[in-house]
Parts: sequence; C-alpha cells; structure tokens
Amino acid sequence: MATRLQDTYSKDIRPALVTRFGYTNPMQVPKLDKIVINMGLGDTGGDTKKVDAAVGDLTMIAGQKAVITRATKSIANFKVREGLAIGAKVTLRRERMYEFLDRLVTIALPRVRDFRGVSPKSFDGRGNYAMGIREHIIFPEINYDKVDKVRGMDIIICTTAKTDDEARELLRSFGLPFTA
Repeated sequence: MATRLQDTYSKDIRPALVTRFGYTNPMQVPKLDKIVINMGLGDTGGDTKKVDAAVGDLTMIAGQKAVITRATKSIANFKVREGLAIGAKVTLRRERMYEFLDRLVTIALPRVRDFRGVSPKSFDGRGNYAMGIREHIIFPEINYDKVDKVRGMDIIICTTAKTDDEARELLRSFGLPFTA
C-alpha cells in the first residue's frame, strides 16, 4: 500500500525533477533511500531503565523497534566501558520511511519553538541530509507526562541524489522547510 508521499513522489515530484535537471534515464531521478534516526543517551551509566525508556520512545516515534547501540571501546575520561549502552537507533525504509517523513514535516517540525526552518547547509556533499532535534517530545506519539528525560535525536535522510542541489530540490519537493 502506497503512502501519501509515495503517490506525490510518483505523480508530481518525479516528473518535476526530470524537467528541472533533464534526466534521460528514469533510474537517474533521485529518490529517498532510507532515514536513520539516532538518539544518544549520554549519562545513563548503564542504567537499564533509562536505556529501555529511550528505546521505547524511539520505537514509538519511528513505528519500528529500535536497536541499542553499544560502545566499542572503553574511554576512561567519559566513564564509558566497552559494551555499555550509549544510544539507540532505527533505520526506516519504504512505507515507514515515507510515513515518518510525512509526520516530521507536517506535525513535528511545526511544533518546535521559534521554528524558522531547517538549515540548507547540512548536506554532506553526496546528497544526504542530517538534522538534529533538541526535544523528542515534539512528536505526537510521545506522552509528555510519562517522559523521564527530554532527549535530542539526529535524523539522517539518505537519498540517491548525486549532488546536494538535486537532494535539496527533492527534499524541498517533499515539503521540508528550508530557511532562505
């Protein structure tokens, strides 16, 4: 079953990108590849309740089970031991990816305080876009009363675009509000 953004992509965005950039092969047209959501836990100190709460919140936001990321090396200055849970992440593809992007653009980002748009400079040179969110409570799935700590998260949108200009135009077509 295709989502609203998938239909918009195939009917409106794809033909617009073909006319704008003059692609000759249909496989050249950029599309979304995946969205990775990462939540660093910071000072959990191995407390499993805090880790489980963060994983549960990220699972509710993404609609898919989150995976715990663990430290690969011990760093004494940060009080981190090898194997300690230091974060959680989710990789979204296909329908879930489009559903999440739709909720991010239409519901979550407008709920950010003093929101003026996302930075158009956060591209990596290969068509991928990264953004940070300071409060995970902007998503409607999260009940503010049950949150033990407000956490930030990183959202990386990976596209098949070859250049940043192509990726910027693709994401702008999906409704991502870039600042001028």
